[in-house]
Amino acid sequence: MTETKKNLSNQTVLVTQATGRTGRVVAEAAEQAGLKVRRGSRSAPTPFDWADRSTWDAALDGVDAVYLAHYVDIGAPGTAEDIAAITNKALEKGVRRIVLLSARGEPQAEPAERALRESAADWTIVQAAWFMQMFSEGDLYEGMQATGELAFPAGETLEPFIDVRDIADVVVAALTDDVHIGKAYDVTGPRLHSFRTAVAEINAATGREIPYIPVPGRAFGEILVEMGLPEPEVAFLVELFDTMLDGHNAGTNDGIRQVLGREPRTFEDFVREHAAAGTWKA
Repeated sequence: MTETKKNLSNQTVLVTQATGRTGRVVAEAAEQAGLKVRRGSRSAPTPFDWADRSTWDAALDGVDAVYLAHYVDIGAPGTAEDIAAITNKALEKGVRRIVLLSARGEPQAEPAERALRESAADWTIVQAAWFMQMFSEGDLYEGMQATGELAFPAGETLEPFIDVRDIADVVVAALTDDVHIGKAYDVTGPRLHSFRTAVAEINAATGREIPYIPVPGRAFGEILVEMGLPEPEVAFLVELFDTMLDGHNAGTNDGIRQVLGREPRTFEDFVREHAAAGTWKA
């Protein structure tokens, strides 16, 4: 253990979106590393709500570091303003160490990243590929389970899906070691999969026959509107899908190995674990 890790091991980190897909896992990993964790959510004993800035002061009191995961996409309208505002508030409170979850290869994320980079914070940015866990929890998974198929506007684009647990390990490393200050890490899984081959892996492990149905982005947006999502949000998502699923992210890198000194978890291992747990039972 390095000296910087020793100095931070008994300090407190605010984990935003602590009931979300990454925040929950980051909070658990941080506690396992010896950090005290303040779980930031609207229902927490000390509430934190991205949409209610009056909750930010109390949530940041007595905190030594912050993990920022926005409740909307990192590139959504208004996110950069939120990142700038909470960074400034954290600095006012004497909090310098901030780790931001961003998206790999997302041009819309640049304003939010820039808001942190240009601050006086000791920052680290984690630019993550699409999560493996989108197939095991959340809207995409629930839709797949409800309909018995996966309809998504990804075509045959290849993506290096990453396990959220690897993201959490990178975040904890960034929170507890000064060597990561001022760095942005592009983190991916070890192999490329299309959404079609990802579903095929699930089918092979479970014996199910879940078809993957590629749909145009606009048609998918119409489905989201019918489900009740606000039209401005849907318009952003359709634009985001067009941007992120055009193939420009179809490559892997060594970000996980660079930070953690090990290989990232594989999609095959992820599928085996969840198949054994019954995640995709019909």
